[in-house]
Amino acid sequence: MILEMTRPVQGGLRQERKLETVSNNLANADTTGFKKDSISFDAQFKAQLNKDFSQGAIQTTGNPLDMALSGPGFFKIETSEGIKYTRNGNFSLDINGTLVDQNGNPVMGQGGAIAIDTANVEQNLSVNQNGEILLSGEVVDTLDIVTFKELNKLEREGQNFLFYTGETTDEIQAQGAVVQHKALEKANVAVVEEMVRMIDYHRMFETFTKSMMTFDEIDSKAINEVGKLR
Repeated sequence: MILEMTRPVQGGLRQERKLETVSNNLANADTTGFKKDSISFDAQFKAQLNKDFSQGAIQTTGNPLDMALSGPGFFKIETSEGIKYTRNGNFSLDINGTLVDQNGNPVMGQGGAIAIDTANVEQNLSVNQNGEILLSGEVVDTLDIVTFKELNKLEREGQNFLFYTGETTDEIQAQGAVVQHKALEKANVAVVEEMVRMIDYHRMFETFTKSMMTFDEIDSKAINEVGKLR
């Protein structure tokens, strides 16, 4: 009976992990540049979290410091813990004229942290599809947009960051990346699809839970009634 109990326990744990993953996807459905996860299990029931780097919808914002990526690649962000990567191009300028993310971390260009003259940014700033940032028609810097051959080595971190677990020398220029100015990439989460998955996973979880309760009742009867003197 213990062996019989093991199967629904394992099944319930798998469904629980799937529910956690779907819940996280839904929680980030409105997070700019978020990439959804899916979960799979090997023959030993070891969980494998898989990131889906498919393109999210591009939404025009009109903000001169918003930038969206179409195709492969990530923006490079300099943090106190080293270089991080993101698809969130919701940028601004700090008091020193440095292009920064929402957390105040510098955005990296080909020449390092990108510095922009704050005067008349709205009228004079433009960004072309190659990531060149121009002020009054003059190139200030070019966004350092990179990717990796082994995207599975990118791990999710807080603040919508990704960090690379391999060697930094694995960075390659993101061929085919297109920068869209005054726009942001939305999360690649289809809410309706994720809700359907959540309902399905929840029903399966309930099925395994009921099986465990049934086996527990059988065990209890076996202990309390079998062999009882009559």
